Amino acid sequence: MARQQLEVLSALDAAKTQWYHFTAIVIAGMGFFTDAYDLFCISLVTKLLGRIYYYREGSPDPGSLPPHVAAAVNGVAFCGTLSGQLFFGWLGDKMGRKRVYGMTLMCMVACSLASGVSLGRSPAAVMGTLCFFRFWLGFGIGGDYPLSATIMSEYANKKTRGAFIAAVFAMQGFGILTGGVVTLVVSAAFRAEFPSPAYQDGAVPSTPAEADYVWRVILMFGAIPALLTYYWRMKMPETARYTALVARNAKQAASDMSKVLQVDIVSGGDAGDRQHDEFGLFSSEFWRRHGHHLLGTTSCWFLLDIAFYSQNLFQKDIFSAIHWIPKARTMSALDEVYRIARAQTLIALCGTVPGYWFTVVLIDVLGRFKIQMMGFAMMTVFMLGLAIPYHHWTTPGNHIGFLVMYAFTFFFANFGPNSTTFIVPAEIFPARLRSTCHGISAAAGKAGAIVGSFGFLYAAQSRDESKADHGYPAGIGVRCSLFVLAVCSLLGLACTLLVPESKGKSLEELSGDNHDQQPPAHARTMPVIV
Repeated sequence: MARQQLEVLSALDAAKTQWYHFTAIVIAGMGFFTDAYDLFCISLVTKLLGRIYYYREGSPDPGSLPPHVAAAVNGVAFCGTLSGQLFFGWLGDKMGRKRVYGMTLMCMVACSLASGVSLGRSPAAVMGTLCFFRFWLGFGIGGDYPLSATIMSEYANKKTRGAFIAAVFAMQGFGILTGGVVTLVVSAAFRAEFPSPAYQDGAVPSTPAEADYVWRVILMFGAIPALLTYYWRMKMPETARYTALVARNAKQAASDMSKVLQVDIVSGGDAGDRQHDEFGLFSSEFWRRHGHHLLGTTSCWFLLDIAFYSQNLFQKDIFSAIHWIPKARTMSALDEVYRIARAQTLIALCGTVPGYWFTVVLIDVLGRFKIQMMGFAMMTVFMLGLAIPYHHWTTPGNHIGFLVMYAFTFFFANFGPNSTTFIVPAEIFPARLRSTCHGISAAAGKAGAIVGSFGFLYAAQSRDESKADHGYPAGIGVRCSLFVLAVCSLLGLACTLLVPESKGKSLEELSGDNHDQQPPAHARTMPVIV
């Protein structure tokens, strides 16, 4: 490795926290804000979609999405996300982080808007176009995972790198919270403007024609934060680590870094470029060095997302099961949307958002390994605490206790593996494969999300087929489903043993990009007076 490359890398590791670090967190984080909003807002409006497009005349209960339609609407974005993580992760290593970064954002903006204008003369046509655009929305979202994590890890210094990457990911919590708040505001506004009776008091008027605009406005809102950050993404320079290690242009890397991070490289001259290891993803050398790491990051993320997305997407079903949300027939369509959004907002405010920021504050103190082990362990404990005395929680007067326990599972998911599974793959793999490996790890997570979103939809149905939702076969019930999620968390705890601790180490030390040399003693950072 050339001396100038070492100087650039050493300067990055030693750079003090500066204003641009926070700017990069906001720019990358707004992508994750949008990702979370777009992925989770659909769960707030699926009940409304069922009422609007699948009304059954004479039925004692409002219309609901047929099982295959519900599975497609909830899960198709995850299929797109998985594809996007693999494709854009690979492309980010081939073309550079910055060149690909704008593509993902514009894909998200266009498909958010298109999802809201899904048209057709029949329910099948509307749902078909909605699923089509949500697949490509997911495709753009998928690219944001490896690119945002890699960009932030390559900009950060080794002392606070974990907190910076965690802060980017923590914007996901605000995205989930904002989805609930936007849905509350929109549904409340329409409910006030177009009052309607409960379904049992008037089946047809309980869903006013204007309700069709509600879900469209909610979905289209996701384009706004993504559009606002496009200009700033295009202004970001390529990361210095990619330029120095992959593009092999240490001089350009030093120049770019000096502009945005206000540091200068004091160089004693170039000692010439020496080829470092060029092993590829499918080489025996990669699997010897990093194969068990990749197995650890993929398995932990897969198991985590089965539990995390099952709980997130189907909060409305769980809250209905414990009678925290009244029976659908006792509410109008807009009232039901409002109550579901209120419940999700409360969970996000009490459990989801605080968990993310506990990770930001403590990850560079406790380390990734301890936080992930603790998170999986506590998720297991609280899921068992919900499942074992489940019948107790469903009795009147105990719903608040269930809500508190449920919020704690989200808290320890986010102050735990939901954050660390995102952070670690951006730190431990070589620069030329970093985005690809993060994309593979994230795609494994989305495979878990697909299992959770499709599987939980059926599994959580009542064992008594007469009590299952219309069109669904009997399932194993919410209680047994919670036991399954607890087992997934316990397996995640075991797989964490395959993942190394990366706290306080440089990216090159972790990945082996600079395994045989120490940074030169004279490589240092200097403030630039501007």
